[in-house]
Amino acid sequence: MRWVLQAVRWRQTLRANLANVCMALVALLVTAPALAAPFEIAISPSRYELSGKSAGRVGQSLDIINVGRSATEVSVRTLDWSYSTEGGVTYFDELLPNSCRPWVTLERKTVKIGAGSRASFRFQVDIPADAPRGECRFMLAIEGVEPAYNSLIQGGGASLSLPVSGRIAVAVYLSVNGAESQLALTRVGVKEVNGKRTPVVTVINTGDAHGRLDGSLDAVDAKGVEFELVPEGTPVMPGQTRTLPLSVKIEPNQKPPEVIYPIKSGGTLDWENGSFKVNAEFK
Repeated sequence: MRWVLQAVRWRQTLRANLANVCMALVALLVTAPALAAPFEIAISPSRYELSGKSAGRVGQSLDIINVGRSATEVSVRTLDWSYSTEGGVTYFDELLPNSCRPWVTLERKTVKIGAGSRASFRFQVDIPADAPRGECRFMLAIEGVEPAYNSLIQGGGASLSLPVSGRIAVAVYLSVNGAESQLALTRVGVKEVNGKRTPVVTVINTGDAHGRLDGSLDAVDAKGVEFELVPEGTPVMPGQTRTLPLSVKIEPNQKPPEVIYPIKSGGTLDWENGSFKVNAEFK
């Protein structure tokens, strides 16, 4: 009889424990956050290169395209940023020294876009009357909106430590009072880039605005294969010295040739206010 009572109590305890487990699972399912929707957004243009003067106003619009199959909401804010000589970007939510972000006014904080639709978003930069010559640089950050993140945005706050479902950062360069780049080509050579020998050029920018290389070099390798070399188009910031790779220009869906050193090349590399004549052999 004692054994039967113990068995009954054991069954009751087991049923109670199972009930508690089920209730915990139900609570977990009810309170678990919904999975984030895909971040299916495209932006046009990919960057802005503008000019203005003290006491002037510069207004622009940005197209935000929803390429997904459901409506989505994004937030828009500004960020400061830096660009290293190695090509690394660092974003800053806080204002950096001499930041021009206080000059910027955004049309609104969030944008809702229907499936397969686009929305135009406006921003403007009011340049102070006492603004010195230089380059105003900031990022427009278009980010996916999550419930917690959205409450921060609507409340006027933001935190880079809070994860978001996606981000596209659009660089805005505003030349103030005639600021411009001043590039000089200091060296050509060969360097290991991503584990592969690559022709490179070294450029210094002594101006007060960013600059970029463009143009191409006609090249032929040791086996007589002809091709074009084009410079990396990433920015060279004021005061920077950067070593930029030259890559083989290829058409879409075309496989790049396996070039054999030495490579003989000649042509012109352009920048905003000039060009460099190059005749070089990469060994």
